Amino acid sequence: MYSNISMSSPLVSVEWLHKNIEANNLIVLDGTINKVFDATQIQIPNSRFFDIKKKFSDINGSFPSTFPTEKHFQKEARNLGINKDSAIVVYDDKGIYSSARVWWLFKAFSYDNIAVLNGGLPAWKKANYDTEVMKKYDGELGDFIANYKPENMTFFNAMKEASKNKTHCIIDARSERRFKGLEPEPREGLRMGTIPNSVNLPYTDLLDAGELKSREAIEAALNKRANKEDSIIFSCGSGITACVLALGANISGYKNISVYDGSWTEWGSLVNE
Repeated sequence: MYSNISMSSPLVSVEWLHKNIEANNLIVLDGTINKVFDATQIQIPNSRFFDIKKKFSDINGSFPSTFPTEKHFQKEARNLGINKDSAIVVYDDKGIYSSARVWWLFKAFSYDNIAVLNGGLPAWKKANYDTEVMKKYDGELGDFIANYKPENMTFFNAMKEASKNKTHCIIDARSERRFKGLEPEPREGLRMGTIPNSVNLPYTDLLDAGELKSREAIEAALNKRANKEDSIIFSCGSGITACVLALGANISGYKNISVYDGSWTEWGSLVNE
C-alpha cells in the first residue's frame, strides 16, 4: 500500500515522479497550454488535463489567460478530483513553460503541495517512461479549498503605481528583442514597447533544453536584477512565462514576489506611451 506524500521542493525530476507515481494522494496535471483532446495527443499515465485557457481562466476577461476568481478556481480544481491533501505534480509539453503558470495559480490560492516537473513531457519521454493517449478525467469530485492570496498577483492599477513610483523591481520575462521593441509582439495589433522602469530577464535564460538551470545559475541571473529583500513583480507577454521567473525566484529564496496578470498584452493595450 502506497502512502501519502508531500512536496519538499517546487521542482521534481522525472525520476522522482516515476518512483512516486503510485502514491495515494498524487495527482499529475498536464498543464500544456492550448492543448486539445484527440487520439494523437499523449500524456504521462493517469494525468488530468489542466486547461488553462478554457477552464482555469476568466474566459470573459479582455485579455488572454485572465486570473480566475476564487470560486471558479475551486470549482474547476474539484472537477479534476483535486483534494485538500493532494500532492500535485504539473508538467507541460515544452519542458517548463505553462506548467509554471499552473504552479503559480495554486500558490495564489494558498496551495503549496505542488511541484513542477523539471523538463516536462520531453524529459519523461527521453527517460523512456510509459505514456498513454490523453484521457478525460471522469472520477469523483475533490474537496479542494481555494483561498486567494492577493500578494501573489498584481493587476493594472497597482502596476501603474509600481511603475510610476518605483515601489517594486519589475522584471520582464520576454525576449530581449521584444523587451527593446526590436521585433513585433506575437499578438496581432499589440504595440511594441516596455513597461517604464522595468528590467529584462528572458525566461529562457533560466532554462537549458527545457529544464531549469542550477539554483546557483538562476540566483546569479536574478541577483543582477534584484536583491533578495526587494519586492518584485514579474511580467511577460500574457502572464505565462512570468511564472517561470517566479518559479526560479522561489527556488532561489526570494520571498516578496508577484506576477502581473495582464502583463504586456494588457499594458500595451491600455497605455499608449
